[in-house]
Amino acid sequence: MKIPVFVSCPTDLNKPQEVAREMIVEELSRLGMEARALGRTDYPADYPLREILVLARHCSGGVILGFEQFSAKAGVWKRGVKGKESKQIVPVSFATPWNHLESGILFGLGLPLLVFKEDTISGGVFDAGVTDVFVHKMPMGNLLSKSKEGLREVILNWQRKVRTLYYGDQ
Repeated sequence: MKIPVFVSCPTDLNKPQEVAREMIVEELSRLGMEARALGRTDYPADYPLREILVLARHCSGGVILGFEQFSAKAGVWKRGVKGKESKQIVPVSFATPWNHLESGILFGLGLPLLVFKEDTISGGVFDAGVTDVFVHKMPMGNLLSKSKEGLREVILNWQRKVRTLYYGDQ
């Protein structure tokens, strides 16, 4: 029986993002874990936020996949806030807000987290020091064997915590 782990990831991805998601899910499976996600493996019977909590309570770890879902070429940060307003003059990208909601639920349940993000993503759970976990670069494209081994090592280290939680202190 595989250990269930919650995977926070948008349902709609572009081709390179889907390849990265599949690579991570395959590694999870290879290590005896089953990726669970609302809208992919599980479908809500109730309102989605409640279903996330129900599903997360049956998981022993969480993986957060921060893929770009929105990009803006310009904008204004803290508009109207005296001394804090600033213009965004280079493109900025955002992940789905569900990543932040789901990671908060997983963190609140005390589940071990593994966080990946695309280079352009920042904010919330993707900022360094927000949680007690390192935010990893999203593995994109065909990884060289050294990079693939690095990905496996990252997942393996996290998997030890997941297994400890799942099996208890036997």
